Amino acid sequence: MEWVILLIVVGVVGYAIVIYNGLVSNRQMVREGWSGIDVQLKRRTDLIPNLMETVKGYMAHERETLDAVVNARAKATSAASAGPEVRAKAEGELSAALGRLLAIAEAYPDLKANTTFLEFQTALQGVEDEIQMARRYYNGAVRNLNIQVESFPSNLVANAFKFEQAEYFELENEADRAVPQVKF
Repeated sequence: MEWVILLIVVGVVGYAIVIYNGLVSNRQMVREGWSGIDVQLKRRTDLIPNLMETVKGYMAHERETLDAVVNARAKATSAASAGPEVRAKAEGELSAALGRLLAIAEAYPDLKANTTFLEFQTALQGVEDEIQMARRYYNGAVRNLNIQVESFPSNLVANAFKFEQAEYFELENEADRAVPQVKF
């Protein structure tokens, strides 16, 4: 009888260890996913000053649009250490400002033909695609962690070791979800 009780205790402890390791693994995947988003968002904000320098000469009288991009970039940069909700709002504003800038660029034939501008536009599109993939990975990792934190019996281990649900990285404005499409 003592062996049976000992086997049950060892089995329960072993199962708790497996659950704990799964929680740790999922938490690390969330952190890795957030790091991927952070890297791509930084790449985008680093591209903007060069894009702005290229555009300034052609669009000098579009000051309001240029200022909106600069201000949105500053907000996104200052929100770099914030959580997903704050960061998503700032990045959504930046995406909208960039979309307006690229839409206005349509009216400038010389700018549209500028090789440097086209290279930056292509690079920006590539970064936007990478951001989208990083968001998907991060949100998938968050989903897996949150399921494990909420599900029984893993929620018992999660509560005992203070594992918490993570926030999804979602854009608030539905229009901000779409990458601006500009045809030249």
